[in-house]
Amino acid sequence: MSYESSAKDVQDTFGFVPGFMKGVPQDVLVQMWPLMKKYILGQSVIPPKYREMISLAAAATMKCPYCEMFHREVAKMYGATEEELAEVGILAGQTAFWSASLHTQHYDMTTFLKEFQSIGEHMAKKQQAATH
Repeated sequence: MSYESSAKDVQDTFGFVPGFMKGVPQDVLVQMWPLMKKYILGQSVIPPKYREMISLAAAATMKCPYCEMFHREVAKMYGATEEELAEVGILAGQTAFWSASLHTQHYDMTTFLKEFQSIGEHMAKKQQAATH
């Protein structure tokens, strides 16, 4: 795909070519636009509402106000509620907290994996017992 055809496709999709897209090198837009169109704007394995909530969590973790605003508003367009969006923040915060804690402890990965396996087995047994 050429730059001209990429830019035309962006214009057909958005009604214009946003300035931030004009601001990247032409060869980058040619590579990134098809990925954005498929995974952010199009159909993928992950349903759009959940895809946007995942993207919002990533944006919040990166502290990117542009991405936060975009993905929050698009998630709402796909039906995300304020309650769901608030939970996204909690999940992003929990992941960042425990990641920082594990990293600063330089926690042994082998031990972590063994513990994780034990946790999973215990929780599966509890879930199985609850359904019977």
